[in-house]
Amino acid sequence: MKAFLLGCVAAVVIAVGGMVILDRVQEPAAHAFATTGVRL
Repeated sequence: MKAFLLGCVAAVVIAVGGMVILDRVQEPAAHAFATTGVRL
């Protein structure tokens, strides 16, 4: 039971860490595809 709970905690920590990293790296579509002739 202890190993299962530790695995669940590790999965949550990895998921939250990935979310934070991707939130900082990715940019919104409005910024990524914005040019002078595009209206989003």
